[in-house]
Formats: sequence, structure tokens, C-alpha cells
Amino acid sequence: MKYVYNTIEEYVKRMYESIDIYLPQQLDTETIATRLGMILEFFPHESMVIDQMIIIDDRLSPEQQWQDFGHELCHALLHVGNQVCVPFPFKLYQEWKAANFAFHACVPTFMLLDMELPGEEMLAIYEIQRSFKVEQEFAQKRLQQYLANSNMYQSFK
Repeated sequence: MKYVYNTIEEYVKRMYESIDIYLPQQLDTETIATRLGMILEFFPHESMVIDQMIIIDDRLSPEQQWQDFGHELCHALLHVGNQVCVPFPFKLYQEWKAANFAFHACVPTFMLLDMELPGEEMLAIYEIQRSFKVEQEFAQKRLQQYLANSNMYQSFK
């Protein structure tokens, strides 16, 4: 059965392919930012985007930094304007979109499709955690999202 990508999955796949990233071990914040023509800085400050500069909080764990990068990457690529100036409901919408985008940017569907995940849920979560360097809760949510969208509905033991 051929997998049909949703809009975000297709966008992420094309974005990574355009900068020659195909494998989980190639997912690196500095490489991605540089190849996309962005500046990446690490400061002891809440993660954010200013124009084409992504600022990541250096007080966070490496996994949290990677997840924040995925979130901020969405703002940098897909959102325009200053969130301070937009109506609150639109800000909430942008934050929801960025949170969802982060799941796909940090654990891309096209890379998951190339993996053979274990049949036991906790082992599959661990494999996603290990391969994509994300936190357990993030890996669990991404696995649930992936299974729901893939029509695989794998039942775990």
C-alpha cells in the first residue's frame, strides 16, 4: 500500500530533501539552519524566532532543544509578522500549528516509513526516542500520530 502524505508531511519531506537530509542521523539543528539560510543561536533565553534567526534556549536538554528547534522552524518558515501584534486567537492557532509541525520536523514521516518499528509500543517509543533524539513523551505522541495517519493502526502488545 502506498502512503499518502498529508500537507505537513509533504512539506517537511520536500524541505529535507531540498537540503539533502534523508536519514535520522543527519537531523542536526545547525546543519538544517545553515542549509535553509537561517542563523541559529543558543542563549539562556526562551526559544524564539526573530526574522531569519532562530534562538534556542541553551538551558534546555539536547532533546528539548531539538524539539524547540522544530517548533521555531515552523514560525521561521511559515509564519509572518510579530506575534505581539496579532489577535490572541491567531497567536494560539500559530502556536498549535508550530507544535504540530515540530512533531513532523523532528520525527519525519518519510524517515519513519523506512524504519521497522518493534511490535511492542514501549520498544517502538524507545526506538523513536533513540533514533530521533527526542523525549519519551514526544516520541509517544509522534508514534500515536503516525499510526493514526498511516492507516496501519498497529496494535501493540
